[in-house]
Amino acid sequence: MTVAVDAVSNRGATRFSDIIYEKIVGMIADGTFPINERLPSETKLAGDFGASRPVVREALERLRTDGLVVSRKGSGSYVRQRPDSSMLTMVPVGSLADVQRFFEFRAGLEAEAAELAARNWQPADKERITAALLSLEQCLRNGELGAEQDQALHDAIAAATGNQFHITVREWFKPHFAIGHSVTRSLSLKRTPEQIRSVQDEHAVIVEAIFARRESEAHDAMKKHILNARARMFQGV
Repeated sequence: MTVAVDAVSNRGATRFSDIIYEKIVGMIADGTFPINERLPSETKLAGDFGASRPVVREALERLRTDGLVVSRKGSGSYVRQRPDSSMLTMVPVGSLADVQRFFEFRAGLEAEAAELAARNWQPADKERITAALLSLEQCLRNGELGAEQDQALHDAIAAATGNQFHITVREWFKPHFAIGHSVTRSLSLKRTPEQIRSVQDEHAVIVEAIFARRESEAHDAMKKHILNARARMFQGV
């Protein structure tokens, strides 16, 4: 089996390993590489994709980090879980690796924002955060997507930091934040009621810590929430 990979020049600044990473994710999602089955060797994948082994190795390392494959010493890499194929249709072609990297960026940024919000929130901030959380809760009860409401809650927390740079960064990267919120909320609608509720419970824990001015707890709760959201992108069948 030979898989044609678009030329790097056609993907702008996209790294070749990112293209291979996305191709393999797609092949896991469509069942070409089934769960619990061993992936082809690095040499075989390199030949199929027309790439060097170090490039393939880099792509496989990201797949391991994302929990899609697992290495077994002396045996190779095995498919650990199969993501929902609809996830790939929600992410711009060639940007899946960047979406995942943006979650990594958010984990640090928004954890710090939650910590600052816990230290600095004012009554007006509390009203905005509460209203956003309640609006998101109503979306959950109505079975609605709630991506905009999710983003509004995170925006309100950023505003509560009292630091304009947290607000500015969210404006600069608004499309990136929007993709993350939209993908994770869309996929959450396919989960069990218990899984859907757990996401909202994560929000509630963050907000409770902020209002109680428990800075470290707010920081850790937000970081956990963002990393969980990143992992949920790859939870599927």
